[in-house]
Amino acid sequence: MKRILLFAFLPLITFILSSCGGGKKNATGPEDKIYVVADSLEFEIMSSALDSVFGKIIYTPQPEKSFELIRRDFYMLEDLKTLKNIIILAPLNSNSIVSQYVNSILDSTVKSKVQADSEFVFNKYDLWAVNQLVMILTSPDAEKLQANMLKEKENLLYYFQKISNRRLAEGLYNDKYENKEAEAKLLSDYGWMIYVQNDFTIALNKPEDNFVWLRRAPNSEMERWVFVHWIEDASPEFLNPDSIMMERNKITQKYYRTSDEKGHVKISEDFLTSSEVNFLGRYAILTQGLWEMSDRSMGGPFINYTFYDMKTRRVYMVDGSIYAPRYYKKALIQQVDVLLQSFMTEDELKEADKKEILNALK
Repeated sequence: MKRILLFAFLPLITFILSSCGGGKKNATGPEDKIYVVADSLEFEIMSSALDSVFGKIIYTPQPEKSFELIRRDFYMLEDLKTLKNIIILAPLNSNSIVSQYVNSILDSTVKSKVQADSEFVFNKYDLWAVNQLVMILTSPDAEKLQANMLKEKENLLYYFQKISNRRLAEGLYNDKYENKEAEAKLLSDYGWMIYVQNDFTIALNKPEDNFVWLRRAPNSEMERWVFVHWIEDASPEFLNPDSIMMERNKITQKYYRTSDEKGHVKISEDFLTSSEVNFLGRYAILTQGLWEMSDRSMGGPFINYTFYDMKTRRVYMVDGSIYAPRYYKKALIQQVDVLLQSFMTEDELKEADKKEILNALK
């Protein structure tokens, strides 16, 4: 099997920043906006690189940016301290106000690493507010800083995506809105579970095809679909993009159909991507793109994780789709992504947690 690809977290080095002390409040503000504290000229010089890193386009099918970047002057920093996503950006050598600030907060050991161009990104979590990420980006000069950002663009974006998913998960995973009976049934019958919100229903349960479809708001203008499909006695060799797309098309052709049976869901060839990721500690293939009806009457974005589980010798496919033609869908597909990441096999559950879940069937 291919090596597990772990996201390469860049070293986090302690630096000196003034904090508000105890009693911090939760970070506020939009989930998809990053406030960049930078000199106006330096921001303009590096805006293309910044946009390439943090403004990655997601096609839903409308083009939507991962994050919107909003520049703010240094004197506004105090007003930004409650916000969720903050970047402080400056090369060390520019002598701008932001550069002077960065020079003042990095200790001599850290600064020497920056000057040697061996480190350029420093993250501080919960600095001024809970669930906040403050990222400092700096290098000896502007040219090196741009090059470093572009070289590590996937990691830099992932930092903000990860904390955004964590904040979203804290809101979604709520006992009050959890369909525990559905979760218990899936665990009891199939040996796996996924978080099921109360407004999701088990639309289809097909043990003969190892397929379960969870559906929210059917026949509305904002539907969300989640399915789990698995292959018994499988081989990790299945984990290649062609096999995954073929299997997904096969299962959706059978079960994602129009009411008159004339149309079915298939993967669109537009904006389709496939990449190797770490999904819940496992090597997985992430497939993202657009689905469409075979008659092209409707469509939307989907996200799919496929991985091999050694203990059960199963290939699992966990998949989420959105149908919301009148709405921007980036936030919706992120919510579905977070739900997919609640997936657990029976072996991953603590015995006490397993008993608690199965109690819902009594």
